[in-house]
Amino acid sequence: MSHLLHVDSSFAPEGSVSRGIAAAYVEAWRGRNPQGTVTHRDLAATPPPHLSWTLVSSGFADPEQLTSEQAEAVRIREEYLAEVEKADEYVISVPMYNYSYPSTIKAWLDQIIVMGRTAGGAAGDGVLAGRKVTVVTAQGGSYAPGTPKEGWDHQVPYLRHAFEVLGADDIEFVTVVMTLSTVNPALAQFKDVFQASLEAAELSVRERAAA
Repeated sequence: MSHLLHVDSSFAPEGSVSRGIAAAYVEAWRGRNPQGTVTHRDLAATPPPHLSWTLVSSGFADPEQLTSEQAEAVRIREEYLAEVEKADEYVISVPMYNYSYPSTIKAWLDQIIVMGRTAGGAAGDGVLAGRKVTVVTAQGGSYAPGTPKEGWDHQVPYLRHAFEVLGADDIEFVTVVMTLSTVNPALAQFKDVFQASLEAAELSVRERAAA
């Protein structure tokens, strides 16, 4: 039975572009997999613990000799690892905050990147190898070549590298740009760009989920 892991990270419970596009993916996926299972992990509702010495040090200790704090940190990590390892397809939505990604996404990745278990260090060598990974990103502006803030995108490049470390070799990024054009008067002239980007993103994820 097919199993989709759906991860959201926007702190906006309503009106989130990234959540909306990811939801469209899930809807189309359910249409293709009516008997499939979807696990939804909302990183904003339940933020993952940040990486700590308590967790890292547990990896160098005898499992029978862990402190109560280490054992709890390991238990929490195992929950995240189990979700990733059990799924065979993934959709992850990530907004851009201050030219980067939410800290909850970094914390989640720090929980699931375990060298020798989930991560091999290169595409095709890790838990995501051979599995479809779709990353939905939303950006308030645009960082395309030739734009005033070209090179300021510290969201997509990092995410691509992180998922490749986890072995992703079938990964697609779907990005909606100019999301702030509807609320920032200085960007109002780009509303059409945003709308076109939004429609293209929804079409793209629906086609990918149904394939």
